[in-house]
Amino acid sequence: MNTIETKKDIELLVDTFYTAILKDEQLAPFFAHLNFVEHLPKMVHFWSFVLLDEPGYTTNVTDKHAGMKLNKALFDRWVELFHATVDELFEGEKAQLAKERATVLGWTMASKFNG
Repeated sequence: MNTIETKKDIELLVDTFYTAILKDEQLAPFFAHLNFVEHLPKMVHFWSFVLLDEPGYTTNVTDKHAGMKLNKALFDRWVELFHATVDELFEGEKAQLAKERATVLGWTMASKFNG
């Protein structure tokens, strides 16, 4: 099992995760409309910023998801799939950090959008 160390690792994580999202019965309808040619590099940049301290990410993630009409159950499912993807591909400190950050993101967005 590999650890998360490079941008290539982040690309594998993001690509694998969004493939799972698009196959997920609950989440696919909310993500299927996205242009993944544009979206995936942004997510790679975000997770590289979070996990590898890559500079330059300034987009407000919460604002970008505000119009998606996701509820707490869907955010919980998003977190569950993210954790499963990380566990499938990686181990170590950065993998644990990725899961912690995803959990906080899911909780923050769910609480912000659902009162």
